Amino acid sequence: MAEQAQLYNATGKRKSAVAQVRLSYGTGRIVVNRRELDAYFGRPTSRMIVNQPFEVTETLGRWDVSVNVKGGGVSAQAQAVRHGVSRAMLLVDPNYRPTLKKAGFITRDAREVESKKYGHHKARKRPQYSKR
Repeated sequence: MAEQAQLYNATGKRKSAVAQVRLSYGTGRIVVNRRELDAYFGRPTSRMIVNQPFEVTETLGRWDVSVNVKGGGVSAQAQAVRHGVSRAMLLVDPNYRPTLKKAGFITRDAREVESKKYGHHKARKRPQYSKR
């Protein structure tokens, strides 16, 4: 099979998390930063987020995934991996596009943390107003 030797690379992002994803034909093994998926993402929710593109395209257990992810928090990293896997799946088969697009996995969530402003406590929180 031609798919076995093929390696698909994609990058996924969310907040400040960046995931470099390598997709290859295999048994469904997912390795994140040289650790198994269960060991890296302790929360079941995070593991579910990573597997969503495979569930939507009905290819669960058909692909081996190797991910290098850095930056952000646990949740953002899981979403960055999902974004990267989705983009790699498009390289595998462009026919997955409508399914992944409808699920909202292709769109990069561009929301970032707003920077803190001078004279404010946080980005928008101001000091308490005192009339007297």
